[in-house]
Amino acid sequence: MTVFLCAKCGGSLTPNLTPLPAVPSVPDDEERDKESRLAPATLPQGHYAIETEPWGAPYVPHPDQEDGAPAQPRGPWRSDEGVAMVSAGPRNNVVVHPEDAPDLQPLPDWENSAGCCGPSGDSGLNRACPCGARVATLVADCFGPYELHLDAMRVYGYDPS
Repeated sequence: MTVFLCAKCGGSLTPNLTPLPAVPSVPDDEERDKESRLAPATLPQGHYAIETEPWGAPYVPHPDQEDGAPAQPRGPWRSDEGVAMVSAGPRNNVVVHPEDAPDLQPLPDWENSAGCCGPSGDSGLNRACPCGARVATLVADCFGPYELHLDAMRVYGYDPS
């Protein structure tokens, strides 16, 4: 079991969470809520997994412009003025169920929270610890996964047992 803490203030961000060996696949589009269009959470509550691949901003041109691929794991394709993009963001983020970090707050003026029906997560960190430190990115838009990424450089795990 692991509790994740803010690297700036040491405050607890999550309850005890159980590790999973990998981040699960995103549920099928048919499983999205009919009203909100939100996908079910990628991870079950009470668990976490480490995202080993680059994830989130910044984005760079994809090396294979002909065939390309989604911009990041579990994410949609991304294009900037017709150029296929891929994440060059951080690796080893801690992915959790969004409700496992209930005290995180949106940034002032909802900075980096743009999206159609919720924050897309494309603009970088968009959630802060109660102390004000930017620590996570919530992904909760109608076209992507529903998950929370705790930035590996801004949080740390602690085993209280």
